[in-house]
Amino acid sequence: MFSHPKGLFFLAFTEAWERFSFYGMMALLVLYMVNQLLLPGHVENIAGFSYFRRSVEPLTGPLSPVALASLIFGLYSGFVYFTPVFGGLIADRWIGQRNVVVLGGLAMSAGHIAMISDRTFLVALLLLVIGSGFLKGNISTQVGGLYHDDSQRTRGVAPLVCGFLAQKYGWHYGFGIAAILMLAALATYLIGYRYLPTKVERRGQTSGRLTSSDWRIIAALIVVILITTLQSISYYQLYNVFKIWIQEHVDLVVVGFTIPVPWFQSVDSLVGIVAVPPLFWWWRQQAARRGEPGELAKIGIGAWIAAGSHLMLAVAIVSARGPRILPIWPALCATGMGVAFLYYWPTLLALVSRAAPASVNATMMGIAFLSLFFANNIIGWLGGFYERMSPASFWLLHAAIAAAGGLSILIFGGMLRRALNSSTPQPMRPSAMTLEVES
Repeated sequence: MFSHPKGLFFLAFTEAWERFSFYGMMALLVLYMVNQLLLPGHVENIAGFSYFRRSVEPLTGPLSPVALASLIFGLYSGFVYFTPVFGGLIADRWIGQRNVVVLGGLAMSAGHIAMISDRTFLVALLLLVIGSGFLKGNISTQVGGLYHDDSQRTRGVAPLVCGFLAQKYGWHYGFGIAAILMLAALATYLIGYRYLPTKVERRGQTSGRLTSSDWRIIAALIVVILITTLQSISYYQLYNVFKIWIQEHVDLVVVGFTIPVPWFQSVDSLVGIVAVPPLFWWWRQQAARRGEPGELAKIGIGAWIAAGSHLMLAVAIVSARGPRILPIWPALCATGMGVAFLYYWPTLLALVSRAAPASVNATMMGIAFLSLFFANNIIGWLGGFYERMSPASFWLLHAAIAAAGGLSILIFGGMLRRALNSSTPQPMRPSAMTLEVES
């Protein structure tokens, strides 16, 4: 439309439907496991689950339904960010992005449909991980950066719709709408199939040898990526134990209406839309006064905002007069985490894209995304401590994890800036803000 290639229209809507189905399912997954699937009368029906449990409990010890749900969520969400490495490899070396995306859409559609039955739960997660690995990255390679904002909008809306359906009519209705929308994504892609490139060639790579300066930059970027993993652990717990805690400790009835727990997952995503214009305005004001933070400083600020958000939640829990706290407190925590995300993650992607040597630029971007694989597996493990700690202590722990990231930037920031040749603050390009975790 409006002089753009026709393929872009189909890619934009394919990604919008796919993101809607993905986040709708993510909004329900932990709650579904804790409230139904892993309880007696249901867990025995899951095909292969006894083998899965016997394979993990020798390493973790006996797991309660909450700890087991957290572990499964961490493994699932972690591998969602690991398998795109192989999806990109298959597309680049063999069958091209177009065919790989179709295979990914088929696998994800089958996975969402399989979620409707308790028996095929593990099969469903496996299909979703494989399908996401084929689809993530490859569809973004085709669409470029032009339509990345669509996924951010559906990220905020999907939990509202699927969460309402799950609460009103049952878990399988929520998963069912996710399946329908994934099929809509696949149908959209197939309709526009002929307008899409068979294979997108990699550009901007060089075959030159890395210099000692290049290796210093690579080492510095890896250190920065490791630091941001701490913030990712703090942030992504919102998708895991945060919802269990809300269900158990937050008064969800407001003026006779019961707030669906998955709605809280939409808060930080909606912040990611609403907060971008004022945040850019603020950075421009700082730049006009020669005071805009550099890339590393923004990452550090994001860490401190995340730490403050969890600290606020812990204080609210301790100060509560009754057994349940008002819903404004988790909403404010999610709001702060949304702002923290805007400070640290797009900035990291912009930094890697700008500073990494051309010959390893794509590889370094892949390493940045692999940090989410490790972060999500760690949050699954940390969720096992939720029942052993008080709620305030659990969120204080996550405040300390995020603060460790901020402290690391304070301690090592100067050395990292020198290695990255970025002693002068670098204002972040507005286009970098559209790069988000699902790219």
